[in-house]
Amino acid sequence: MKIAYIGQKGIPATFGGVDFHVEELSKRLVERGHKIYVYVRNWHTDRSLKEYRGVRLVHTTTIRTKHLDAFMHSLTSSLHSLFQDYDIVHYHALGPTVFCGLPKIFRSKVVATIHGLDWQRGKWGTFAKAFLKFTERTATYIPDKTIVVSKSQKEYFESKYGRECIYIPNGVNIPQRKLPSGIIKEKFGLNGEDYLLWMGRLTPEKRVDWLIKAFKEIKGTMPNLKLVIAGGSSATDEYVKGLKKFVGDDERIIFTGYVAGQEKEELFSNALLFTLPSYLEGLPIVLLEAMSYELPCLVSNISPHREVINEGVNGFLFKSNSFSDFVKKLERLLENSERLGNIGENARRKVEKEYNWDDVVRKTEEIYQELV
Repeated sequence: MKIAYIGQKGIPATFGGVDFHVEELSKRLVERGHKIYVYVRNWHTDRSLKEYRGVRLVHTTTIRTKHLDAFMHSLTSSLHSLFQDYDIVHYHALGPTVFCGLPKIFRSKVVATIHGLDWQRGKWGTFAKAFLKFTERTATYIPDKTIVVSKSQKEYFESKYGRECIYIPNGVNIPQRKLPSGIIKEKFGLNGEDYLLWMGRLTPEKRVDWLIKAFKEIKGTMPNLKLVIAGGSSATDEYVKGLKKFVGDDERIIFTGYVAGQEKEELFSNALLFTLPSYLEGLPIVLLEAMSYELPCLVSNISPHREVINEGVNGFLFKSNSFSDFVKKLERLLENSERLGNIGENARRKVEKEYNWDDVVRKTEEIYQELV
């Protein structure tokens, strides 16, 4: 089959769960004999790069601003797709689906994957929120098939719009080994099990400000403990500036910026605890990654997290609307860190069994085959 992907920033992925999802899906489908075309944004993917891991990269025009980037790139990519004879055009995320009716004009089959309720994200203003909320309808009614990445999303869309959605979660690559703290020791002075880890895009719904505040409040529990915040801005420069201003001259809190490759693997391999206090997620790949490294996780008890974490068995939950509960749970875990070992082992077993990329690809391919 000839399959195109629209909505992601591009591959190779550098940040954002959507891009990592598309990269893993597309390169595996190439290995299964399909012709895959991924539309990329020129500011994200080098214009000279035309192919990656057998995936064809299609560069189309965009306007790199917070509000127009995704909109313009989805429009120009959708228009370009009209004349390419694709069997399937697969949209990712809510916003880009506003144009998903265009490929159907030329009889391509259309699939959409909803990765989260984007209109709830704190970085958007009133108009953007209203637009993204409207695209829930385009993502649900126009595609031939609509995929959701969490069971809570499936319940939300089916109950609200009365149309069946297909649940296919994100996947994770299981690391073959943990890496010692070579790079991170040299760059950040981290020795192993002496830091808490947060990783992702620095956006308001991730509540990194909660984490920093909680860390400052528990500093007496483990005086040599550090907090590592790994990630960069996602059109949220003012929010990031506010975080760094709040941290001030506290040398125990480390902003690494975006990390990848061995540096990222070392951070996962050597952390004491991973925490994700978000009030909004789709199904966070970063949580699955942390669990794959046998890393104990403390996360908010929002629905997507509860699908993955079984309290006290493969991770820990705190009440999402309670900062005091977050602090209390975090402090309790640090005071009894010896119990974390078995939790990490159970976490890895969970993701190995239920969040396997090969299963994700197989189920997605079955949808394509049914449509074609």
